[in-house]
Amino acid sequence: MRKSFLILFLLSFNFNSVSYAEEKEITILYTNDFHSALDPIPAYWIDGSPKLGGAAHLSTLINQIRAQEETVFLFDSGDMFTGTLATLTQGEALLEMMMTMEYDALGIGNHEFDYGVEPFKKGISKVPFPVLGANIFYKDTGEIFSRSFTILERNGIRLGVIGVIGLDARSVILPSYVENLEFRDPVFYVRKAVKELRSLVDVIVVLTHQGKTGPMQTDAEARPEVQRDFDEDIKLAGEVEGIDVIVSGHAHRGIEVPFVHPKSGTIIVQTYGYGTRLGFLKLFFDGKKITNHNGELLKVWSDKLEPDLNMQNKINFYKNKVDPYIGKIVGSSSVRLVRDYVAESSLGNFSTDVMRAMTGSEIAFQNAGGLRADLPEGPVTKGNILDAFPFHNTLVSGYMTGKQIKRILEQGLSLERGMIQVSGIKAIYNLENSIGKRLISVEVNGEHLKENKKYMIATQSFLGEGGDLYDTFLEVEYKDTEKYLSDIIISYLKDKDEIKEPQEGRLIPYR
Repeated sequence: MRKSFLILFLLSFNFNSVSYAEEKEITILYTNDFHSALDPIPAYWIDGSPKLGGAAHLSTLINQIRAQEETVFLFDSGDMFTGTLATLTQGEALLEMMMTMEYDALGIGNHEFDYGVEPFKKGISKVPFPVLGANIFYKDTGEIFSRSFTILERNGIRLGVIGVIGLDARSVILPSYVENLEFRDPVFYVRKAVKELRSLVDVIVVLTHQGKTGPMQTDAEARPEVQRDFDEDIKLAGEVEGIDVIVSGHAHRGIEVPFVHPKSGTIIVQTYGYGTRLGFLKLFFDGKKITNHNGELLKVWSDKLEPDLNMQNKINFYKNKVDPYIGKIVGSSSVRLVRDYVAESSLGNFSTDVMRAMTGSEIAFQNAGGLRADLPEGPVTKGNILDAFPFHNTLVSGYMTGKQIKRILEQGLSLERGMIQVSGIKAIYNLENSIGKRLISVEVNGEHLKENKKYMIATQSFLGEGGDLYDTFLEVEYKDTEKYLSDIIISYLKDKDEIKEPQEGRLIPYR
C-alpha cells in the first residue's frame, strides 16, 4: 500500500518545477559602436595615458569571462564598420573579427551601410551569426532586408534576440547609398517580434541602434557635456511590454550601472564605443522571470591584457592584404590634432583648411561627425588618415549666399549633430540663447558676412547630399573633384614638411 502511494506521488509530481530549483545565471557580454578600433587607443584623458581597447585584447577579455561563466552570450548593437580596414575591405575584416570572437548576433547600425547596400548584403551572407534589422525593408518589393529576430539556446536557456535601427541613425547614412531601402518605425516592429517570441523563449533581448548620434570622440567618458541621452531606448522600453534587456548603441552613451525602466522593468545597457569597454550583464533567472541582475562596463586595459594571438594574426593579415602601405609615413604633425563634437577643434580646422586650399574657396565646412579619429603628433601614416577620414566622400565646391551660410552655422550651433567645423569664418555665438538665435556675428576674410552676397564654399559630398540633416546644402550646385577627401589630405601632407597647429578663433563662444 505504501509502495503504491509512493508511485502515485512520483507520477503526479511535476518534475519541471524542480528543474529550476536553483536560479540559473545568464551572462550577456556586449559591444556597440566599435568603429573598427582594431588597435589599442591611448587614453590621454587618464593619468599616464594608458592604452585601452584593441580587438586582440578585447578578445582575450571575452575568452577569460567565457572560461569563468557557465552561460555566456555575446552581442553587438551596430556600427562595427568605419575605419581603415573596414573601408578597404568593405567591412569584410570586421565581420571576420566578429566570427573569430564568436559573436552570437549583430544588430544593424548606420555605418554598416558605409559602402552601400550590396557590399553589406554580400558580407552578412557569409557569416554564421544572425544580422538583425526588423524595420529595414526594400522599397520596391516590401521584403525585409535582413532577419527580424533569432532564437538562441544555450545550457537550457532560450533567448529571443531582436534588432532595430532608429530613424535618426538612418539620417546619417549617405542618402544615395540607401535610396532603395525604407527604414520604418522601430516600436511597431519590436512589438510585433516580441509577440511572436514571448511564448517561445525565456528572455527577450533587443539590440537597438537609435537615439541621437553619439559624440565622435574617444574621450567622451571624461566629457559629460558631450554625452547623449538614451531617451529613445527608455521610450521603447515603456511602450513595448515583454522586453527583458535592451542592448543599445548609436549614442555612445556609456551606462555604467544598468538602467532599469521604472514601469516595465526592462534593463537598458550601452558602452562608450570604440571597444575601450566590454559590457558585462549577469541575469538571474528562476525559470519564469529575471529575479535579479548586476552589470558594469569593464575597461579593456591593453597594457595589462595579453593579446589574443589568433585575432592579432588576422588583423595583421588584413593589414598586409588590403594595403601594404597603410603604415607608410605620409607626413608629420607638430601637434596632436583632436576632435571636439561640441566646439571648434584642431582636426576640424585642419581638414577645412585643406578643403579651402585645394579648391580655392573662401569658406569650407566639415560636419563634426565626419571626423572619426585624432591625428597623432609626430609621424602621420596613411592608416592614420584613413582612420580619421574613412568615408567615401569626395571634395566638392559651389556657391552659397551669406543667408544660407548663416542658416548652416545656426544649425550647427543647435549641437543636434555636433558643431559644424569651418575655415574662412570667424563666428561669435552664445549657447545660452534659444536654438536658431545663437549666432551673434559672422565675418568672412575680416569683413562682416553679407546675406545677399555669394561666397565660394567647399565641403564633402556627404554634406552636399544633405547629410546630418543639413538640408541647406541641397540648394547648391557643386563641382565635384571626384577625389576622396582622404586621398586629397594624403596628397596635401606629402607636399608639406610638417603640419603646424591650425589657427584658432573661428567659432568663439560669447563671454
